[in-house]
Amino acid sequence: MQKTRIRFAIALSLLSGNLFAQAPKYSNEFLAIGVGARGLGLSGAMSSIVDDATAGYWNPAGLIRVKGNLQIALMHSEYFAGIAKYDYGSFAAPIDATRTIGFSVIRFAVDDIIDSTDLIDKDGNIDYDRLKTFSSADYAFLFSYAQKMKVEGLSIGGNVKVVHRKVGEFAKAWGFGLDAGAQYSRGKWSFAAVGKDITSTFNAWSYNTENLEAVFNQTGNEIPENGLEVTLPRLILGSAYKTGITGKITVQPSLDLDLTFDGKRNVPVKTDVLSIDPKLGLEFGYDDFIFLRAGLGNIQTVKNIDASTSTTAQPNIGIGLRLKNVTIDYALTNIGNTSESLYSNVFSLRLNIIKKASAK
Repeated sequence: MQKTRIRFAIALSLLSGNLFAQAPKYSNEFLAIGVGARGLGLSGAMSSIVDDATAGYWNPAGLIRVKGNLQIALMHSEYFAGIAKYDYGSFAAPIDATRTIGFSVIRFAVDDIIDSTDLIDKDGNIDYDRLKTFSSADYAFLFSYAQKMKVEGLSIGGNVKVVHRKVGEFAKAWGFGLDAGAQYSRGKWSFAAVGKDITSTFNAWSYNTENLEAVFNQTGNEIPENGLEVTLPRLILGSAYKTGITGKITVQPSLDLDLTFDGKRNVPVKTDVLSIDPKLGLEFGYDDFIFLRAGLGNIQTVKNIDASTSTTAQPNIGIGLRLKNVTIDYALTNIGNTSESLYSNVFSLRLNIIKKASAK
């Protein structure tokens, strides 16, 4: 029963959020969750260190560091006690020593939502056989390209992004946008800059008013009209430092600063024009075989019941295991929340495919 109530609440919020006008700062928020257990364990402090197929999401310039002939990355996670499903898959393939291409797909959805719009028949009787189900799903498709520059240690990359959002047969949207990124490595340091939605991403919404009109009129709601939803640009600046501690043990702290320009957000640094959301990560490695990770993000100021304020943050932890060409990563996220139902266990897999050299 509790899961049914949660599912209904999530469905209601998703449906209302898609059917009515939204502030630009909350557009396409499913793309802000993150991908890969490594990135989630580091709280998203990835722009300067990403070096695998997940770079299509974090920083497309990082694709140039992919090893092998083809790399595949997969992830599945669940939220709200398994009600919301989050799936991700990508591949990256070097064209030559200086160029790499990639493709990523993301799906975030609540499935099996009860549709009771036809519950009452034309005679006014309740007929449970008329109940149907639908999904509220968000999709993103990223087509990526990266290139190594003539400046030693510098690479650039970009994404062409296609977004598709659908709420059953009631509403759907298509959106298009561009991302661009750069990575620069010098000695033990690495730096990055990523522009998300650099031209703004526009979602064109259309609504099936035939399915909505009767119910909306009965409940006194305004029938939505087709329109555009805009995702404004943001800038991510990152840095990291990797060094050896002793023997085969390495440590790599990383920092990402997420800069938004859509007014004040509930983040540590906020002005009327600019808000800055810091994300901290720390990764220990042993012999490039096993990795321990911790991260801190989602730092916010909250108001308590007595009208005082306090600062909260979301810590994350993770572990990775690399076995030749297979890497398995795990992250435990949301561990700063008090409700156990909000904990998320995330697993991801990376596979390198290397062609054997032909015998001469």
